[in-house]
Amino acid sequence: MPARMRRNSQSGFTLIETMIAILVMTIGVLGLAGMLADGLAYMSMSQMDYIAQQKASEAVESIFTARDMGQATWDSICNVGSTICSGGIFINGAQPLCDPGTDGVIGTADDFAGTACAGGTQGSDAILQPNSDGVLNSTTATRVPLSAYQFLRTITITSPASGLANLRKIQVTITYRAARFSRTYTMSTYISNFS
Repeated sequence: MPARMRRNSQSGFTLIETMIAILVMTIGVLGLAGMLADGLAYMSMSQMDYIAQQKASEAVESIFTARDMGQATWDSICNVGSTICSGGIFINGAQPLCDPGTDGVIGTADDFAGTACAGGTQGSDAILQPNSDGVLNSTTATRVPLSAYQFLRTITITSPASGLANLRKIQVTITYRAARFSRTYTMSTYISNFS
């Protein structure tokens, strides 16, 4: 029998193959870390989404209350310079969230001093957080202005169709920026001349 010759074969990875594998793995791990960071940032915006929803509802309720309490007449429930009514009181365009002015209606001229809220930082809309004892009241609560999140509110009042003089469409759009995300929330409803 002839003697078999053993070949000395080497097995394993070369240095270049190992470096390429490490590079691919690093890119994958960094991609996952980036997705995780974006996901966490996006999830933390749920509080801001809720605030936007509530601020849109607050504006609509303010308009209905002004109509029902006689603070605004039907001829004034429209935007300034609107063709659907003569004495519109609601400011056109995106405005910062401000506390209502002396008329008690959100989004009207008396809420603003130029482009800023009347009353400076105390006039800008804010969230009240409980004090260190966990008590929430207007004197000791921590006031967190919503201006830090760049909230803007646009109130647009239009006529839904010609021939419907006693019906108007209210659209409130809230836009804000949190981290690197920009978000928009829109609420639409109708208001009639009758309570």
